[in-house]
Amino acid sequence: MSEHSPEIEEEVISETRDDIDESPMYRVLLHNDDYTTMEFVVEVLILVFRKSPEDSVEIMLNVHHKGVGICGVYTYEISETKVNNVHALARQHGFPLKCTMEKE
Repeated sequence: MSEHSPEIEEEVISETRDDIDESPMYRVLLHNDDYTTMEFVVEVLILVFRKSPEDSVEIMLNVHHKGVGICGVYTYEISETKVNNVHALARQHGFPLKCTMEKE
């Protein structure tokens, strides 16, 4: 009969949990263009990404000045859904707003 140390058992369980929980994360990005209004970008950030008005303005200014802004980091499925929602909303309002996702 072998004796098991509770510390070792806990360590093995903890390592196994860490392996399972680490699914890849994706950054969702908005890209600048010459047609989409700043107001619409702020609206998208509030509606799709649930950002505060203050955070939305800050991200929109990054898009405007740097060409791209990070909207958030999510799992693949959530990122994909947010990208699709942005494109659908932009099309409905006649804007060519581009939204992409990239692996972290």
